[in-house]
This record gives sequence, structure tokens and C-alpha cells, in this order.
Amino acid sequence: MEKAIKKKPIYAVFDIGKTNKKLILFDEDRQMVSEHLHVCTDAYDEDGDACDHLPRLAQWVQAHWQALQHNPLYTVKGLNFTAYGAALVHLDAAGEAFLPLYSNRKPLPPECAERFYVGLGQSAEAFALATRSPHLGMLNAGLQLYWLKHTRPEQYARIHTSLHLPQYLSYLITGDKYSDYSSVGCHTALWDFERQDYHAWVYREGLDEKLAPLIKDSVSAVADGVLIGVGLHDTSAAAVAYLFENAGTDFVLVSTGAWCAALNPFAPAELTPGLLGANCVNYLSPRGEPVLAARWPLGQEHDYQVQRMAEHFNVRPDFYRSLMQARPAAQLRAAWLPTWPATALPEAREWPLAPFNTATDAYQHLMYALVQQVAAGIKVVRQQEPVLFVDGGFARNPLFMQYLGHWFPDVALRTLEVPQATAIGALIHLEQGEARKKTQPLFA
Repeated sequence: MEKAIKKKPIYAVFDIGKTNKKLILFDEDRQMVSEHLHVCTDAYDEDGDACDHLPRLAQWVQAHWQALQHNPLYTVKGLNFTAYGAALVHLDAAGEAFLPLYSNRKPLPPECAERFYVGLGQSAEAFALATRSPHLGMLNAGLQLYWLKHTRPEQYARIHTSLHLPQYLSYLITGDKYSDYSSVGCHTALWDFERQDYHAWVYREGLDEKLAPLIKDSVSAVADGVLIGVGLHDTSAAAVAYLFENAGTDFVLVSTGAWCAALNPFAPAELTPGLLGANCVNYLSPRGEPVLAARWPLGQEHDYQVQRMAEHFNVRPDFYRSLMQARPAAQLRAAWLPTWPATALPEAREWPLAPFNTATDAYQHLMYALVQQVAAGIKVVRQQEPVLFVDGGFARNPLFMQYLGHWFPDVALRTLEVPQATAIGALIHLEQGEARKKTQPLFA
């Protein structure tokens, strides 16, 4: 008679980024057991704008969850979700997603933006200070709902509930509809940070009727003994991980990816007009507390410029991966044009490549200029914190790290101190909810 195999207790986290989409399994000591990647496929909305393929993403999440439940090697103790912000999933009365997952880079029609700001009843600057974000088009996710209401009323009327992407992933498993503070507070233009409530325009437009109830708890449901999280914004998840793993150390977290954010959990969170003009925003922590951050479309800019270099110099798009040594900063003074203005979405502006002899030469200048932008933002949010943690894909880029060291020679630069930080943060947030459940009812 064969001896029964003892199942290994694990936690699972779906970590959905713009570029990388993963299911990561952890043991009870938060050590990674395995990683499963989702192969992204291109999709386009009805206007021809690129977006994530929501049906295939949902199918992938549900299929992997079903497989986990029947895996002979594992016993799942908990499941959570983290995903990029400024993305809404719109459900009809039957609970089905019926609209595309519109990209937060989708252009907001100028006439729609003008109508919105005219109807606010306050200046654009006062509104930005109240909602702690500059005007960012569809990156202000609340404006997506406004756009649908005023330009596509039939579709808007079909919306029963709009969920932020992390909470939609949780909904796929539990059927429970919630909003969480980290997603609502991700430059959505929905939240009035002074009143600690949705902004008056949200109620005036009736958008509150489309939004799911806010929840501070990290646990959405307990199904068959499995704790299932409500999900959280990926940048906030990374901050949770670093705060937990580095208790007692003041730091600035530089979270890199398609977007880069420099978060300072230790600085006063009030967003002044000067900070707003320096491209700063406030995020909300999962518990609803404001956090100061500066942000830029770092990865988007990088990938766009690298593709241009590859075409211009007729090289492979991954040519830069072999570059290990940054050039001295004194050699890198060429003028550079970023494609994004300081407080708006990326626009079509070309950085001339003709002055450069090789793709390597152009890339060295690009990285110096990108890091110069990042360093300027870090200096705005940093006070005297002695440590910079660099997380995400650019922590593995030698040129990025060397140029960052050039701008901060007296600061400790530490990279990837918490591997898979966004997923670990989601796991820690779930565990904190688990600890509370021992003494409190589910939705206390």
C-alpha cells in the first residue's frame, strides 16, 4: 500500500503588471516555490487603441486557480492579487465584463476634458490639490467613467459595477465586489484627500452608484478554508513588503517598471503646489493613509526609445542587455527630448538619433538622461533617508544603477532586497488580515 503524499502548504499571488503577468507560489516562510507566466496577447479596443486582452487574462487566472485547488502536491492556505493601477473593469447586471480593459494611455478627447473641468466648480489647480494628482487624462481613472457617461451613454447605462483591476481579479474567484484604498488612491481623481471621501464631483455625476464598497480589510472571503484577498495596487504592495522587511530603517523606495514611482513613506504627505508641479502625487496605502510619491513613465519611455534605436541602427531590440559599464557622466551631455511633458501623458516627440554613431552610444545617453529625470524626482520626495531601495526591472540594469549612484554618491543603494516585492507585499497584506481574523469577525 502506497504511503499518501503529504501536501505542502502554500500561498498563491497573481501579480499582474503591464509587461509581466505571473502566478507565484510561496511556502509558509515566504520562499518562492514556483512561478508561472501568462503569455500576453495583443488586443485593441473599439477605437483601435492597444489594451490588455481581458477575457484571456480572466481565463488564465481562473484556470490556474482551478488547477491549484486540485494539485496533489499543494494545500492552498491563501490567495491574493496585485495589479497595475488606473485600470477599470466594467461589469453588467449579470456580473460579466462587457467592455475592453481600456489602457490608461488611451487619449482622453480634449473636448471631454474641457467639459469636465468647466463643470467642476473649482480651479484645475485646486482640484489637483484636493485629489493629489495633476491632470493625467485616462491615468486619472475616474475620468474614464466620466468619458463613458458623456460620450457613450448606452454603454455607461449598462455598467452595474466598475471594479479596479486588482479587485476584479479577486471578484473572479469570490464573486464579491469591493474597492480598496490603494487602487482608489492611485491618481484616479476620484478621492478627495482632504475630506477623506470621494470628491464631490463623483457624487454629482452619480459615479458612486457604479463603484463597489470600499474595504480596509485585506481579506475578501474565506472559501473552503482558503483566505482570499481583496487585492491591492502593485506599487503599494511593493511598499508594504519593504516596510515589513526593513522595520526601523527610513528609506525611499524606487519602484521601477512601465511606470517608475519614488515613494517616501516617512515624509509628510501633504502635496503642495510646488510638489504637484514637480510631478508628485499622493498614493493611498491599503489602510487609507496618504503617501508621497513622484512618478514617470520610465519603462514606457525606455522601450519606445530602444525600439527607435534598434530600427535606426539596424540592431536587435535587446542589444542593450550586454552593456555592463556606464560611461563617465562628463561624456554624456547631449540634449535629450523625453516623449512625456512633466505633468501630462506621453506625446509624439522625437529624440534625434543622427548625432550618435552607434546604438550603444545612443543608449548610454538615454540611460543617463532617464536617470537624471528619476534622480530629480527622488530629490523632491527624499529628506534625509539614508537608503534607496530600487525594485523592479531596472534594478537589474547595470547602467541605471551606476548612473543612480552618480547622483546619490552618499546614499546606500540597495537592489532587490525583497525578491518579487509586489507579490510578497500582497502576501504580507493577506497574512496581516489572517492575524486579525483570529480575534475579529470577517468585516469588522
